[in-house]
Amino acid sequence: MTRAFVFPGQGAQTIGMGRDLAQAYPAAQAVFDEVDAALGEKLSTLIWEGDIDTLTLTANAQPALMATSVAALRALGAEGITVADHAAYVAGHSLGEYSALVAAGSLALADAARLLRIRGQAMQYAVPTGVGAMAALLGLDLDAARKVAREAAQGQVCEAANDNDPAQVVVSGHREAVERAIEIAKDHGAKRAILLPVSAPFHCKLMAPAARVMAQALDDVDIAAPVVPLIANVTASATSDPTYIRSLLVEQVTRSVRWRESVARMAALGVTEVWEIGAGKALSGMVRRIDKDLATLQIGTSQDVSHAKHSIEST
Repeated sequence: MTRAFVFPGQGAQTIGMGRDLAQAYPAAQAVFDEVDAALGEKLSTLIWEGDIDTLTLTANAQPALMATSVAALRALGAEGITVADHAAYVAGHSLGEYSALVAAGSLALADAARLLRIRGQAMQYAVPTGVGAMAALLGLDLDAARKVAREAAQGQVCEAANDNDPAQVVVSGHREAVERAIEIAKDHGAKRAILLPVSAPFHCKLMAPAARVMAQALDDVDIAAPVVPLIANVTASATSDPTYIRSLLVEQVTRSVRWRESVARMAALGVTEVWEIGAGKALSGMVRRIDKDLATLQIGTSQDVSHAKHSIEST
């Protein structure tokens, strides 16, 4: 059994995520404590007791989701399940790439928390509220979605931002262009085309100011070689080069998340099982739609950790 550990991105957040892990595993509680200290605030209180609208703010959701993923990973570690011994690759969807790098020992937890706070703020402020939007085009593949985006642009920005699976592509850009894309997509055979409840148009050229902020922030952070290769969002290929990883984290802000290709690359490299570590189950669903032969396991609670331990012991 060859595994990849993957980590979710924005949209997976829920109030209460990770609390069960922190109660069951001191190592998981320590993750939330360290993130709180790094940010100089009780983000854990917001995650466990706050309101969903505040948690969903990009500057909060990004470090919160990373903390929850790493807490789940540390709970696995307490049961003897580590990246070095039980995964061949790591990957993450958008901000999940930071979680993946912490998991693989490439980024320090506190550094990742601070970077994601900066990233969230920079992405929010790159475009004035209401100017940008994102929409999911369901039932269209990447080529069809790109054609829709080109037709919809009409001098504005409209780009394929997330190639999630064979029938789900997210477009991002100016609100008017994205709204045009929704109507055009229906004419191109999309089953559904819906605006997403996001506060900024992520992963498109409009995020260029945020990319500049991240380039400066990343210059001040140590990045080590990961203990297993990262399948990067920007390239959908494996790398262990810290210098290259640094540049990819900057590019990632304005470039498309190539998730469908990333999962296909894992399968081509011999991965047979994908563990989604953190909040939600969105990535597991995408993985199964990309390659039905890939087994999936979702780990976000202490019960999930027990299930994972049993899975390891029975193989």
